[in-house]
Amino acid sequence: MKRIKLHITYLILAFVSLNAFSQKEAFKGYKIEGDSVVFSFDARDYKKFTQEYTGQIHDFQDLDIENVVVAGEFNMWSRDHWVMKQVDTYKYQLKKSISDFTDEFSWEFKFVINNSLWAEPSKNDPNTAKATKDGSSIRGIYNLKMFTAFPSDTGNASFKLKGFKDAKKVILAGSFNKWDEHLFKMNKTETGWELTLQMKPDVYQYRFIVDGNWMEDPDNPNKTRNEFSEFNSVINIKEYTAFKLRGYTDAEKVILTGSFNNWNEQEFIMRKMDYGWKYVLPLSGGKHHYKFIVDGEWITDPNNTIKEHDGNGHVNSVCMVK
Repeated sequence: MKRIKLHITYLILAFVSLNAFSQKEAFKGYKIEGDSVVFSFDARDYKKFTQEYTGQIHDFQDLDIENVVVAGEFNMWSRDHWVMKQVDTYKYQLKKSISDFTDEFSWEFKFVINNSLWAEPSKNDPNTAKATKDGSSIRGIYNLKMFTAFPSDTGNASFKLKGFKDAKKVILAGSFNKWDEHLFKMNKTETGWELTLQMKPDVYQYRFIVDGNWMEDPDNPNKTRNEFSEFNSVINIKEYTAFKLRGYTDAEKVILTGSFNNWNEQEFIMRKMDYGWKYVLPLSGGKHHYKFIVDGEWITDPNNTIKEHDGNGHVNSVCMVK
């Protein structure tokens, strides 16, 4: 069975939307659109297909396509679960929410025709690769990989390592790229090494690899002990989040309070707007409970239907930063 190789990366657009995903370029077989993975199959890209039960390879040209399915490790290689929609004579698509994927790092998948025929890419396809699995030779693996960061000159997190000018190579590895020892190569500068990433809001651990030697960030005092009795450096990426209370224009003062400031009743005084009240602050990734205090009266957000009990008899509005 031959499968196509696909590298897929979460590209996070911080400070724009709580769920904004994008990618710099399209790859054959998929694209990232909003917070969804869109699988794309074009029959003109394939010359051969393999009959699953016999292993025979046939020409694709005269195949009568009844349906196309995405089958992979993420859906237990189901032949009928992730059915694609035909969008024109040759093309099929399937959009799946990123939440449909677990936090596993990598998956293999393939396109299945008529629930039993595996589409085979061209041998010259640059996205294919040879591999061996379970003792049998396979080619063309779609390998879905997900990261929560990617290099960008305009990113929201700059990593710098001063000195080490004689080093040949410095790698940035962390929880944001599954501690990959090769992926994020740092750039040499006049003062040392540097790399800027665009990162999803969250708390991450990281280390530098200098010519194969792992080390913490000497200029970052935030660190945590790891399983090797050494330290990982820690960085907290936040996203500016706007809280809005519509109406209540006759109120004299409105306060934003929540789990992010230990329910302080004075700290975040909201700004009066034409539509009501507004306050913007940077928040870490995750779930945050909040309320508004309108002239001394505590209220939940009337325009946010997501609410939770806090275990102490109170109901709070919920803001998710992703």
